[in-house]
Amino acid sequence: MKYADLLIHSAAALVTMAGHSDKPACGEKMSEIGLIENGAVAVCEGKIVAVGLSEDILAGGWAGPDTVQINAMGKVVAPGFVDPHTHVIYAGSREHELSLKLKGVPYLEILKQGGGILSTVRSTKQATDEELKAQTSRRLKTMLSLGTTTAEVKSGYGLTLEEELRALHLIKELDNEQAVDLVPTFMGAHAVPPGYSEEEFTNVVVDDMLPQVASSVLAEFCDVFCEPGVFSVQSSEKILRKAKELNLKLKIHADELDSAGGAELGAKLGVTSADHLLQASDEGIAALADQGVIAVLLPATSFNLAKNSYARARAMIQAGVPVALATDSNPGSSPTESMPLVLTLACLYLRLTPEEAMTAATINAAHAVGRADRVGSLEVGKQGDILVLDVPNLNYLPYHFGNNPVDLVIKRGKIAWSVKK
Repeated sequence: MKYADLLIHSAAALVTMAGHSDKPACGEKMSEIGLIENGAVAVCEGKIVAVGLSEDILAGGWAGPDTVQINAMGKVVAPGFVDPHTHVIYAGSREHELSLKLKGVPYLEILKQGGGILSTVRSTKQATDEELKAQTSRRLKTMLSLGTTTAEVKSGYGLTLEEELRALHLIKELDNEQAVDLVPTFMGAHAVPPGYSEEEFTNVVVDDMLPQVASSVLAEFCDVFCEPGVFSVQSSEKILRKAKELNLKLKIHADELDSAGGAELGAKLGVTSADHLLQASDEGIAALADQGVIAVLLPATSFNLAKNSYARARAMIQAGVPVALATDSNPGSSPTESMPLVLTLACLYLRLTPEEAMTAATINAAHAVGRADRVGSLEVGKQGDILVLDVPNLNYLPYHFGNNPVDLVIKRGKIAWSVKK
């Protein structure tokens, strides 16, 4: 028996999220978080080797002369957050659009004026690889400090084959160069660039971009902004069917601005996740539940857009849809990297319980990016991605907002970030 490299013990609450690795939690199971009082977890060679009561783990012979021991008395220990929907690779910022939002100018109108996504496309194209990586790396460091240990990252601020491939290459480099594990998604269908009709650009994505992206093996997922005024249900279906033919897994931005059949399309195609869903219909929600599609909800986006409109999370949970949470980190509608803030907003405005919010931010989020076999819960054999939260109980996490509750971030069994540094 090898000694553990790391042993965290005496946690006031150890949130294991055990039992949901085979399929995402839905319905009442979203409240089952595998809580162990006075819990402990041991990690050896980057993998979890023991989880249980502190007295049992400490008596189990895991602690050797070189084992790093962390006393988590009075604190909550949990899996690292998984952020399953981000647009974190971009250059520049869009704070100048705030005044337009405050005046009530709709997002699609800002986009038509050359702002929104198209503004970021211009800034990103003008940035060198080094500048783009540096800006993105700073955001990833912030995410890590706030407890995110795995994140999905979309391309989509290129809108040409060359720029989309550049973004995917840089995502791969960043994945190798910093601590947060990155899951790459191709989203060439993020906006229709000037000079193209929707039909023309859809054909570019299908005929030119997708085959090259698939052959590059740089993306795991394909996503599309399915929304009237961007990509219709018909265009989105054409793009996603081609992606599926090329063995890419599927995601969809659905029913954010209007109830236009995006959720129904996601269910029809069996996407891994349908995201946003503010305006999803009853029929769409039922279809997602029937097909086991994960609803990735983005309350920080709703909060930032200040429309007082949020996804109907309670209806989704009651219907049996597995719910996950994400930041939607992007320069326009959700310029944040904070999963703790997302948990607070999910409890206040989506009406999730703290237990449901934690499930949505860990194991269900891991399922939404195809990583539930390795992260999202504290179970033997899983990757040693662990948070020590300086909160006395789980309820305190969403209750006390506007600060960073993270004391330690453990990545593959090693301290990756500490509040003491």
